[in-house]
Amino acid sequence: MTRRIFLRAFGTWMLLFLLTSCGSRRTERLVLPDDFKGPRELGRLYGVKITPDDNIFLYNEGARWLGVPHRTGGMTKRGVDCSGFVQIVYRNIYHKKLERNSADMLKKNCKRIRRGQLKEGDLVFFYTGQGRKRQPNHVGIYLKNGRFIHTSTSRGVMVSSLNEPYYLRTWLCGGRIR
Repeated sequence: MTRRIFLRAFGTWMLLFLLTSCGSRRTERLVLPDDFKGPRELGRLYGVKITPDDNIFLYNEGARWLGVPHRTGGMTKRGVDCSGFVQIVYRNIYHKKLERNSADMLKKNCKRIRRGQLKEGDLVFFYTGQGRKRQPNHVGIYLKNGRFIHTSTSRGVMVSSLNEPYYLRTWLCGGRIR
């Protein structure tokens, strides 16, 4: 009996020794924020099935902003406009600095793409009839299955469908960040 206890203790000690002393390579540990949501919860929020192929960090960042009200020129959780929201998400998720307004984003940061070429993370541009013609004055981030996240002037940060009549009518183009 004593020998069995000794062997078990010795085996445990050896395992601990090997696990702690042999690691010459420092491993980075991914620390997730407290409000990080899993695929099931995100799927309910966005109305799409989140798969391992999806950028769960993009969906989580968007979820943190859902419901934030629209504020022209805003860049905080107290209020944000469409281009400010896109700029913040791209900085936080993709570590890319984008221009501050939708027209400049399309002109300086993107390659134009057709609607059928959209992939997760691409930008979607709209001309809502205000400002210079054929210049985008609204932008969002494409998710999947025809859905995109953006800041609406009336409802704040939200998820919409490209198939809604308003977005079909005001669609300008998609943009892939260079």
